[in-house]
Amino acid sequence: MGRVVVVNFISLDGVIQSPLSPDEDRDGGFERGGWVLPYGDDTVNAFMESVTVGASGMLLGRRTYEILSGAWADADESEPAIAAMNRMPKHVVTSSPGDLAWRNSSPVAGELAPAVTDLKRRTDGELVVFGAGTLVRALAQHDLVDEYRLLLIPVVLGAGKRMFDDRGHLARFALSASTVAPSGVVILSYTRDTSG
Repeated sequence: MGRVVVVNFISLDGVIQSPLSPDEDRDGGFERGGWVLPYGDDTVNAFMESVTVGASGMLLGRRTYEILSGAWADADESEPAIAAMNRMPKHVVTSSPGDLAWRNSSPVAGELAPAVTDLKRRTDGELVVFGAGTLVRALAQHDLVDEYRLLLIPVVLGAGKRMFDDRGHLARFALSASTVAPSGVVILSYTRDTSG
């Protein structure tokens, strides 16, 4: 049985919008994109590489799919994470499935909860969700997330899209790992608490 693992950069005030590039997502007039870049270090980079290389597939929203495919579909595969992304299945939650040109990409058909539950049944390993605020909120609302791996960036942005809204399902998680990077980033892994 597969597991849905959300991996996100998140600010101290809960923002996940446009972490890696100023032009990644300017919705709402967001002008603070690229806020993660000053905090990148070997620990952060190694963590992101291990998460990517260790995944069995990606579960992506359409917008994140477009961003990642534009950056990595034709990139040099000598980097293990890039080779892994290009190799693995990419399951795209989209209302407009046309032209999913990135190798090994397919649309997630039907209602989200049964479709993702079926995808988990057919997957051996982790389905990693990068970014994808709308998708993360929908997965939380339907109680489909098995683990959150959050890279807490020591910055307050004061504006931007947050990871959660007020429609999530009550779910309990336990801290399963934590690392403090030299840059001050705290990497936190929370797995589903099944203790009752």
